[in-house]
Order: sequence, then C-alpha cells, then structure tokens
Amino acid sequence: MFKRIAFSVNGKAFNFEVDIRESLLEMLRNRLGYTGAKKGCGAGECGACSVLIDGIPFDSCIYLAVWADGKEITTIEGVASKSGELSEVQKAFVEEGAVQCGFCTPGLVLTTQAMVESGKEFTTDEIKQELSGHLCRCTGYQSILNAAVKSLEGHTCTCVDSPHYIQQHQQDRIEER
Repeated sequence: MFKRIAFSVNGKAFNFEVDIRESLLEMLRNRLGYTGAKKGCGAGECGACSVLIDGIPFDSCIYLAVWADGKEITTIEGVASKSGELSEVQKAFVEEGAVQCGFCTPGLVLTTQAMVESGKEFTTDEIKQELSGHLCRCTGYQSILNAAVKSLEGHTCTCVDSPHYIQQHQQDRIEER
C-alpha cells in the first residue's frame, strides 16, 4: 500500500508516494540520496540514523516515511552553509576531536544542533541525557561532551540562582552521600 506525502528535506520540497512500511531512513538514503544518516542498529538504539524532524531529533530507522507528511526534515547535509562552511556545532566537534570514523557524528551533531536551536539552558547532566541515545565506538564520550558543551556556550546554565544549577547541585550532594 502506498500513500502520497509532501514534506521538505533541508528546505527542498518533495511530494511523492511512499510504501507505508518504508522507514524515513530508507526513503532518505535510497530514494533521495541523503546518505549522511547511517543505518546502524535498525532498532532506534544507536542514534546513527538521527535526523531532525521539525527541529526535534528522531531515529529515522524507526520513523515511518508516511509520518513525515507535512514535516520539515533536516539531515546532516543541511547543517553546513550553502557555501560549504561548517556550522558552529560541526566546528566544535572537529576542534574537540569528537570525530574519528564519522559513523555516529551526523546524529550527534544534529542532536547538539537541536539543543542549540532550542534556546534552552542545559546543565552538564542534561546535555549527557540529550546525547545518551547515541553510541560511539571510536572517540570516547568526553570529547563529544566537550564539543556539545562548547557548542552550547551561552546556553549552559551556571548561574547560582537558576533552577537548573540548584537541581544539579542538589543531585551532586545526594550522590556524595
């Protein structure tokens, strides 16, 4: 069974029929040529296939293409400028050594980009939580965390009277006990 859907990828509009069983990942990679999203686990556990749907990170391997009807999808190909200059998030990942084989990098960059674009402030624990759906076998997670923190400079919460800061330090005191 097929269904006609209309959506956009990185600002480019599309309108065509998709098999209702087809994943967004399959459509992006096989039909549209956006190969930045990787097929890792196929079960929504590793984050290699992450894309942004209306600005929110999703694992495209478990997101049906028909659900993309009316949505704006951003892949890693849509993050750099049109001239090819890396985004600030991409630069932070390079500067912090948070890329090696590159298999997990697109999903991590997109998730970090979503945090930046949210305009919210994040504690270190909240950043870790946001990135927790991604697996990396090469870099170790400290460089990835450093890149995310660097990307979020100005969006990380350190003010003593902030609810984020208070909550984090209350948790730290509980863990010390």
